[in-house]
Amino acid sequence: MVLKPEPIFEAVEALKAEQGRAVKVILTSPSGRRFDQAVARELAKIDSLLFLCGNYEGYDERVREHLVDDDLSIGDFVLTNGNLPAMVIIDAVTRLLPGALGDDDSSVEESFSHGLLEYPHYTRPLEFRGWRVPEILTSGNHAAIERWRRAQAMKQTAKRRPDLWEEKRWDRSNSNPSK
Repeated sequence: MVLKPEPIFEAVEALKAEQGRAVKVILTSPSGRRFDQAVARELAKIDSLLFLCGNYEGYDERVREHLVDDDLSIGDFVLTNGNLPAMVIIDAVTRLLPGALGDDDSSVEESFSHGLLEYPHYTRPLEFRGWRVPEILTSGNHAAIERWRRAQAMKQTAKRRPDLWEEKRWDRSNSNPSK
């Protein structure tokens, strides 16, 4: 079953008229461009987003061609409908909005912010079942801790996500992405 264009166009056009401002219409589908942190940052700058979440076989192609501003996919798999991808996108975008996390700097140093996965985190106790928190983290030497975190982020990315590691074409001499 393919969703007909008439009711979708009528609903979206009515919502846009009611808003009285620009609304970006986003379709969630497996064939869209890959959603990632960069796209989340891009969408966080937009005042009004409207998500179309398909069911069944999706939409009449005229909806995509003439009504939709962006078509996004959260991965190379198919779900029963577009609701979960929309929720994932909304959550990723919302946390980038000012005030959403309480501290606007919270989203600056985390996975994908600089092309790397985040470094490992530790908390108390200092020793648990014989496993200790790395000594550098208790040293009080903030510059050394920052270097350790950067090295660990690089190590985690190379090990767990070699696709990201290679994609960024790392200049490993200075630890900065060249892409």
